[in-house]
Amino acid sequence: MYQKLWVAPEHLRYPSLIDGSRKGDVYSFGILMQEVITRSPPYNCCNEVIDTVDIIARVASKEKPPYRPNFASDDCPISLHKLMVMCWTEDPENRPEFSAVLKQIRKQTGGSEDDLIDSLLRRMERYTLNLEDIVEERTHQLAAEKKRSDELLYQILPQSVAIELRLGKFVTPEWFDCVTIYFSDIVGFTELSGSSSPMEVISLLNDLYSNFDSIIETFDVYKVETIGDAYMVVSGLPIRNGSDHAAAICKLSLKLLQQIQNFVIRHRPDQKLRLRIGIHTGPCVAGVVGLKMPRYCLFGDTVNVASRMESSGDACKIHISNNTKEILDRIGSFDVEERGQINIKGKGVMTTYWLKAEKKTTTESSISRTDLDS
Repeated sequence: MYQKLWVAPEHLRYPSLIDGSRKGDVYSFGILMQEVITRSPPYNCCNEVIDTVDIIARVASKEKPPYRPNFASDDCPISLHKLMVMCWTEDPENRPEFSAVLKQIRKQTGGSEDDLIDSLLRRMERYTLNLEDIVEERTHQLAAEKKRSDELLYQILPQSVAIELRLGKFVTPEWFDCVTIYFSDIVGFTELSGSSSPMEVISLLNDLYSNFDSIIETFDVYKVETIGDAYMVVSGLPIRNGSDHAAAICKLSLKLLQQIQNFVIRHRPDQKLRLRIGIHTGPCVAGVVGLKMPRYCLFGDTVNVASRMESSGDACKIHISNNTKEILDRIGSFDVEERGQINIKGKGVMTTYWLKAEKKTTTESSISRTDLDS
């Protein structure tokens, strides 16, 4: 609060101008002149005893005449007294420029380059000349920080949703007619974590899912969340992609299943992880839950069935529902094997399938045959 004794009244009234201005610096210099001339702190020359907070409040108010330091004009040359009063005049436009102040000071001090006031003026001049460069640099720093915070926010929430929340808008839950949901977990994770230290478990999951995150960036999918060793991904929302969601999730599943075969556990390099994957296609609702730590969540029976596909599947296999299989049949580029009818908890008997591989295109097959012949 004490530092505000040098702040110009217009900056006290309007905090948005707190970064300063040239005319505000002239006002501050007028207060400094009072300190140098009277050899006392600002406003200590006043006969009345007044608190710092009250001084600032009176300066910020529009008293007539404006509240300023009050001392006898015979304490200094009349010209300096007039200059000082001009520096702290109420209207910024009526304050002199620093060049005029410097000229007047030099006239009074005989042009001595070693004069304290002259040295102070030169420093003030350099400050005002560099002020724009400082503001520009700080603006660039602020823009860089904002970009980093935006990138982090877009990793937590879909970009369209994050923008709405930043604008203070309510994000309305949205219905999606058809999406494809992926669930996976690590087979035997409970036993593995039980025989590992907490730090080793954290390192394992961080390594694995950082690897997975880098892979899903190349697919038209959205990572919903990870809970322990469970990994949930969806395609078809928040941006609709027609009927491409099933193919996107199936291609991703095959890629992740292949990738985990080469994954090395740092504290158990000889042990291989086994992934169990479940996929289901259907409608769902998506929306933001919570205000303090908002989460983008999916709701509906499709989520439950996708989770059941995973939990009732086998290690190192991709278990898909009949809904997903029907879309893949229309696409015609995936090898699917019927598993048969199984009892799915909460759903009863369902016919499910194993996703085996993505069929090679004619071009790829021709290249393979050529390689073999050579």
